[in-house]
Amino acid sequence: MVVVGSMKIKNKQISNLSDIKGIGDKMVEKILNSVGGEKNLNLIVENLELEKLIAIDGLSERKAIEIMNSLLGNSSNGFLKSERAVQLYEEIIEKILDYGNTKFAKNRIRLLMPIQNKIAINERINFVMDAKEHVSKLPIIKLRGLMKNLNEPVDVKPHYDASKAILVESGEDADYLMNLGLNQYYPILNLSTMQSIEDELQEYELIFYAYTQGFLDVTDDDNLVMINKEAPVHEIVPEIILDYFNENLELFMEILEIRKILNKDSVLDDVKPILDEINSYKSKDVDLDGILSREKQIADEKIKKAIKQVDVDGDEILDLLNNSLPPKIEKIFDEIIKDAKGRIKEETAIDFDPFLKKYPIELDDVEIERIKYRESSKAENDFFDLKIRAASYLAGIKEKVELEVREALEFDYEFALGSFAYEYNLNAPILGDNFDLKGAIHLNLALESDEIIQRVNYSLKSPDNVALLTGANSGGKTTLLETISQIAIMAHIGLPVSANYAEIKLLDEIYHFSKKRSLDAGAFESFLNVFMPIVTTDSQKLVLLDELEGITELDAAVKIISSFIDMIKDSKSFGVIVTHMAKELMQYTDIRVDGIEAKGLDKNYNLIVDRTPKMNFLAKSTPELILKRIYENSEGRLKEVYGEILKKF
Repeated sequence: MVVVGSMKIKNKQISNLSDIKGIGDKMVEKILNSVGGEKNLNLIVENLELEKLIAIDGLSERKAIEIMNSLLGNSSNGFLKSERAVQLYEEIIEKILDYGNTKFAKNRIRLLMPIQNKIAINERINFVMDAKEHVSKLPIIKLRGLMKNLNEPVDVKPHYDASKAILVESGEDADYLMNLGLNQYYPILNLSTMQSIEDELQEYELIFYAYTQGFLDVTDDDNLVMINKEAPVHEIVPEIILDYFNENLELFMEILEIRKILNKDSVLDDVKPILDEINSYKSKDVDLDGILSREKQIADEKIKKAIKQVDVDGDEILDLLNNSLPPKIEKIFDEIIKDAKGRIKEETAIDFDPFLKKYPIELDDVEIERIKYRESSKAENDFFDLKIRAASYLAGIKEKVELEVREALEFDYEFALGSFAYEYNLNAPILGDNFDLKGAIHLNLALESDEIIQRVNYSLKSPDNVALLTGANSGGKTTLLETISQIAIMAHIGLPVSANYAEIKLLDEIYHFSKKRSLDAGAFESFLNVFMPIVTTDSQKLVLLDELEGITELDAAVKIISSFIDMIKDSKSFGVIVTHMAKELMQYTDIRVDGIEAKGLDKNYNLIVDRTPKMNFLAKSTPELILKRIYENSEGRLKEVYGEILKKF
């Protein structure tokens, strides 16, 4: 299943890489080798994993996007037919990308392309409008912080611990566990090849006996844990799961907070307490040597004081000579040692006798080492049991956790589109038969206050499906053309648009030419080669042409342009042409002329402009306005001269 915007395309046929125009055999081979073959490439395309294509050496981001869209059948080459149209599309995508927080969302935003399917466009518009409504009720800044650089959970490299080992009964069992990769965590011992089993097992703090038949007697082995070889790997090596959750804990806690903000249930609530219990377990270790040294010193002091108060008779002295303690001295030792043992047990939970009845008291090193080994093994066993319980629980929720991460990444895509639509105050267009804009604004101005900027109204409707646009320089003609382009492109992508109301006609192609073009004698052939093919196809199109002038051969230029205009009108396409040749063109073609009226100049010679074009209105040029201002500020003969010039306008 392929997800594009809000659309889920089941069993979408993925195109062949070799069919894409501009992709040679060498590049095809390089891409397939980099991703591991055609099957993996298809999975990458189905999952929209654009980042994997971008990561291929020698493949630019733009080319990777082009390849991905071509494989999905979403190529924009059929719609965006001029360089400036492509640039305007890319500028729209860049603005949306500013709202994406994750690579996941950004890559899916980069795959948003113009389409012609009305149902699909409306689905995507509804998706974005729902996202806009959702975002408007959320703590946007807090969510952006939580989702910044959110990513898929990372796998953890195994940590090898040579102090523990896995014991198996045969070479076949050893091979089985090695195939699972468990030898990357602990040494694997083969019972059938061991020379001295007891001695070799004593070399390790803990042995995990992964048994098949279980014939080894482990009754007296404190450092050995029995696990069925067929148990899940996390019950043999719980670190596989625990390390994974520890490594991704910060990510999971961010996901948990995001889900709480979105009022969604989560399985992540218990993860941190479980890991905290595991990670703090080692802190329960006690300094047994330090405690014993302290208690020996206390016992020596007590015995020394107590002995001074004991009267010893002749028989008791003889007992001492025979290396046995008199009863009254034996009692002193017993009571003092009993007290010491009690305090040791209270502090360490270990009940044992580490003292030899001598003065000064001696520590029984053999007994202490035995206890240390026993307690270490018991602690490791207890810790292992705790890890098994934790790992089993976490393994049980791992799939749901990863689903929650995936949902958060997918939400960032929704959040980005919704935030863009919300902050730019975009509205759903109506897909109709005309271009009719009310309260439209260029995206570069849309974040400004309405007190600063002026929204515009403009329409192209049959029979006036093509119009000439006139007006003073810097009056807003170029901005209006770009606004129309932006709205048309956004609607075809399936986005709400920067207008209070917009009816948009779905078209096959859009042409936007922004460079000033002068039809002098040398430019005629270039104009014919570039522009005339546009009107020779049956496709419906939007043609926006900025600053088209005739410097020399004006009469020929007018005839050519008027023919161009008539062909656009006859094809039921739409067009707006900015030109200062409106008067001349009106002699050869029946066309509506609109004007952005400059009411005058302020004291700094800045235009005072009504940005909404007046229909059927030939606007004044900037030189005329300047002359008029100078005329009004002049006197005498000079004023008369300026007046004569103005009459010619």
